[in-house]
Amino acid sequence: MRSAFKLAALALALGTTTTLAEELKFANFMPPTHPYVTGAFDPFAKAVDEATKGEVTVKLYNGGELGAGPVEQYSRVVDGVAELAVSLPGYTASQFPLTLTAELPGMLDEATGTETLWKHLGDFDHDYRRVQLVALWSSAENLLFTRDKPVRNLADVKGLKVRVPSRNTGLLVEAWGGTPVSMPVSEIYNAMQTGVIDAAMIDGTAVSAFKLSEVANYITKGMKTTNSPFFIIMNRDAFDALSPAQQEAVKAAGKQASLDGQKVQLTVAEKGLSAFAKTPGKEVITLDAAAAAEFDAAAAKVTETVLAGTDGAQAVADALKVR
Repeated sequence: MRSAFKLAALALALGTTTTLAEELKFANFMPPTHPYVTGAFDPFAKAVDEATKGEVTVKLYNGGELGAGPVEQYSRVVDGVAELAVSLPGYTASQFPLTLTAELPGMLDEATGTETLWKHLGDFDHDYRRVQLVALWSSAENLLFTRDKPVRNLADVKGLKVRVPSRNTGLLVEAWGGTPVSMPVSEIYNAMQTGVIDAAMIDGTAVSAFKLSEVANYITKGMKTTNSPFFIIMNRDAFDALSPAQQEAVKAAGKQASLDGQKVQLTVAEKGLSAFAKTPGKEVITLDAAAAAEFDAAAAKVTETVLAGTDGAQAVADALKVR
């Protein structure tokens, strides 16, 4: 693949009319049945194909076909194993300190989060200096799924082992009195089923997409919590080898994929919560105002600490507040 891109770049440099069709490998760690595939990734591939008149195509490799685990997605793109990949900045937090400012409690509105991110996309340039950022969207808010213990106030979290998707969410769980356990989404089901963890922080899509309704009996919501941004990134050399028109086609398809990604998130999360609440033996707990205030006071301290300890984060936070 790299040699093909080099040939394309050479042809462009020599002013020849040779057209080389390129196939971009898209690494997706999620199963092919995940709503993102039909709702965002397949349309992205189709949009690139149509906009470039077939000169650039995208082939999806779902379910970790190019290597298991979401944690390695960033390095797969940097190393050229795949030209494109989807993942979450929280899995490799040290690479994306500014992007993860956006996941902090109260930083984004669930309904308009992706629009806000795109208004301030340039503020995250430092995080993507080794790759090309193609798409970025915010998720539905993370909720607290618990196996055996209903959480109705802050004291109920004390001592719980809680799966977290990122360092910032781990800090939040610690502030609540729980013990954060870092693991990818694909491991939550077994870990909760076997008692390795008592709870998990994840959005409502997990009810159906990862079948957590089978192992969790309670969901607690109503407090300020984190969201988990997603991105699609592209190998820098592969992107640079495309013509300007092809690059614009990828960018345009990426922006639409961002909007599609958020739509999928919110729609599936809402359906998941509704289905969970209607299932016998399951309960969705919405905190009352007094209980939510306890959680939110702890969250505010976490946000303050993270912003103070991350270079450039306060400026990003200030920008994101300008809706």
